[in-house]
Amino acid sequence: MTGLLGTLDWLVVAAYFFVVFGVAFWAARSEVTGRTSAGYFLAGRNVGWFVIGASLFASNIGSEHLVGLAGSGAAGGVAVGQFEILASLMLLMLGWVFVPFYLKSGVFTMPEFLERRYSSGARWYLAVISIVGYVLTKISVTIAAGGIVFESLMGIDFWTGALVVVVATGLYTILGGLRAVLYTDMIQMFVLLGGSVTVTVIGLTKLGGWGELHRIAGPAFFSLWKPMSDPNFPWTGILFGAPILGVWYWCTDQFIVQRVLSAADENQARRGTIFGGFLKVLPLFLFVIPGVIAYALSQRGMLALDQPDQALPTMIGVLLPAGLKGLVVAGLLAALMSSLSSVFNSCSTLITWDIYRKLHPTASERQLVRVGRLATTVLVGFGLAWIPMMQFISGQLYVYLQSVQGYISPPIAAVFLLGIASKRMNAKGAIAALLSGFVLGMGRLVAEISKDSLSGLLYTYADINFLHFAIFLFVFCSMVLVVVSLLTPQAPDEQLAGLTFATAQETAVSGSDATWRRKDTWLSVLLVLCVGAVWLYFTG
Repeated sequence: MTGLLGTLDWLVVAAYFFVVFGVAFWAARSEVTGRTSAGYFLAGRNVGWFVIGASLFASNIGSEHLVGLAGSGAAGGVAVGQFEILASLMLLMLGWVFVPFYLKSGVFTMPEFLERRYSSGARWYLAVISIVGYVLTKISVTIAAGGIVFESLMGIDFWTGALVVVVATGLYTILGGLRAVLYTDMIQMFVLLGGSVTVTVIGLTKLGGWGELHRIAGPAFFSLWKPMSDPNFPWTGILFGAPILGVWYWCTDQFIVQRVLSAADENQARRGTIFGGFLKVLPLFLFVIPGVIAYALSQRGMLALDQPDQALPTMIGVLLPAGLKGLVVAGLLAALMSSLSSVFNSCSTLITWDIYRKLHPTASERQLVRVGRLATTVLVGFGLAWIPMMQFISGQLYVYLQSVQGYISPPIAAVFLLGIASKRMNAKGAIAALLSGFVLGMGRLVAEISKDSLSGLLYTYADINFLHFAIFLFVFCSMVLVVVSLLTPQAPDEQLAGLTFATAQETAVSGSDATWRRKDTWLSVLLVLCVGAVWLYFTG
């Protein structure tokens, strides 16, 4: 599959890079970007809803995400799309439930919010866990995906491609901070959607339309709901376990929430999450369905599909004419660069705000910006140093590294959710829940790695579906949080002012705010109806 691109395709890819870097350097030249910490890390806190929603969507979708969703679609149908659909509802929760507390508290990071709500111990826990998780999983996997995209679709050596991705993305992230990340994400959203629509439409046309796709693939491929015994997507895990992971990722993870923290006000932040929610309905149709199309085309003998993860690259190589191949490859690069720039920026924010500033509370604004840029530079350097190490790390280990976040997220979701729901939850309960959840989660990971040598109860513990395990871990950590909190003194109301529902400070709603809320309420209802319609249509 090397050397798929012709001259016209390369021109399209070059035009993509030109536009992205033009936007990035425009954002970097903004007066607010390099002068204050709010300007560099939160884009001056004056970003509008469209840019926020576009960035929520683009930063979440990586090129490995695109290839993986299409591959899962080719292997087993649309069930993997449940995680994308559920994200729409999680974004509504972010906008309506969490955003008011985050913005009123004025925090820069999620660990900082935990310190306000509980204690510095909770802040250190989340900061360290997040930074380690970003470095070991998001950065390494995204760089590897970039090298694969360059090698398989552009005929460029893996190491060269990975190097180009890291240096190019790191450059504009270092210079422009979150503002450059947000505005390049907005451009990349259009490129990403344009490329995906192109693949989907041409694939369906070649096949003979939606009806023909349904006939060849069969009803099982078009069911979002799998039996409870399904090893990957049991309906019980999807309905009760996936939302727990969703609360952590979409409502409490710095990687995502930093976008809404940059909003001009609560209205812009909330509408940005609603817009992002509508966008998250699209991946089922634009990223998963192309995999099903690839499967159907292979059944018709119109393309050879050696393995499911080759679904998207194969379709690009076989179906698309010159020019459109370049557009789709640009879409893959957009997915790759938006994810990598976002993780560089979020991780540097945590390092600067939750570690450096905590240790140097008197640091000036310019010092914080310099440290942020230095932290991003170090992360870029780590990314470059990590490239040669990838050949020594097995694919199975990558899977385990990714699963770590699934095992540590339920206790984090519990302390955030119950923390804003009840003022009775306290610091001792939070630390007990976080640490006990971490021990159980890491125990599960170790047991899973050595599952073949286990038996009895330990084997069951290691073998339970990870979504079902998330339910158990969330319930357990919630119980620990509640019990320990009830057995120890409550924090004074003054300390919790504006951080829980019970201590929220009511503010008068202006006419424009009331109008925004009314429109956003109807938009949210419409989004919920869209999700319900998708669930209903794709019920096997």
